[in-house]
Amino acid sequence: MVRTGNSDKLLFASVIGLVLFGLIMIHSASAIVAQDDFGTPYYFVRKQAIFAGLGLVGMFVAMQIDYRLYNRGWVVYTALGVVTILLVAVFAFPEVNGAHRWIRYGGFQLQPSELAKLASILFLAYWLDAHDDRTDVTRVLLPCALVSGALAVLVVVEPDLGTALGIGTALVVMLFTASVPLRKILYLPLAASPFIVGLLVLVPFRMKRLGAFMDPWSDPMGSGYHVIQSLLAIGSGGLSGIGLSQGRQKLYYLPEPHTDFIFAVIGEELGLVGAVAVVAVFVLLAWRGLRAAGRAPDEFGALLATGLTVMIVTQALFNISVTLGLVPTKGIPLPFISYGGTSLCISMSAMGVLLNISQGK
Repeated sequence: MVRTGNSDKLLFASVIGLVLFGLIMIHSASAIVAQDDFGTPYYFVRKQAIFAGLGLVGMFVAMQIDYRLYNRGWVVYTALGVVTILLVAVFAFPEVNGAHRWIRYGGFQLQPSELAKLASILFLAYWLDAHDDRTDVTRVLLPCALVSGALAVLVVVEPDLGTALGIGTALVVMLFTASVPLRKILYLPLAASPFIVGLLVLVPFRMKRLGAFMDPWSDPMGSGYHVIQSLLAIGSGGLSGIGLSQGRQKLYYLPEPHTDFIFAVIGEELGLVGAVAVVAVFVLLAWRGLRAAGRAPDEFGALLATGLTVMIVTQALFNISVTLGLVPTKGIPLPFISYGGTSLCISMSAMGVLLNISQGK
């Protein structure tokens, strides 16, 4: 089924603008490292440009497919089955930086946790749309919690607590959007709290990150190093920055400057003006995404649009908060801007679905 209506132009422009801006900042943040490690300053930006092209194709295809096609049991359960298999299969591949997050074969690589977010949102929209009595804990709340919880647990084991919390956030917001009574929604975070606290305080590397969050200067060359270097980069940018490509912290001081900490490079090189501009575009994206949800022709579309918008915006908020030292350090990319093929392609395809919903009736 193909839809030929007009998609939200501001939403489309915000996505394309962030992707193009991301290519510029990836080159700025990675050129020196790429030259030293791969013999060309364009190594990372060229790969990202290829992913951006693939993501653009995925977004345009998703814009044309009627989103109501996804509101079918065989589509939803096939997606859940494939994602579950991939989340299990990832443990058959070697660790990278102490985690099993990637399926790698030759030049191909895939991060299944990114797909898990989409599968969870799709199931929630499908299940909630199919059940009118949102007060029924057994038939509505429990299946939603079990499916999202199972995906989150598989992601946590990788380990990737940040993405798992993103799945949980989408669950809570979508239940609230579906008018599930708030007191029943609160059962979920209350039930999950002991497990989350346990994952934080009983796992040594997370406990170190918590300590660094409270006082990064207590271990400036260890657990506090990331956030200190990030704050130094942002603080040195001042109001207007020191100039594009002129940043110093990316020169082997700031860890992962083209991925998890690219917002710090933006703050240093483009200053407060550039950083606020990026935040403003994400605010615009959130507004237009929620606007599309409010104007969706049916409840499935409204729930799906809400989940996709929350997925992108909460990830951006978390990434920016990490670079500013507002939450403990966690490696989550800045959507559309950070280097990473899986994240970019999936995020752009998700925005294609959101753009299709924005076409209205």
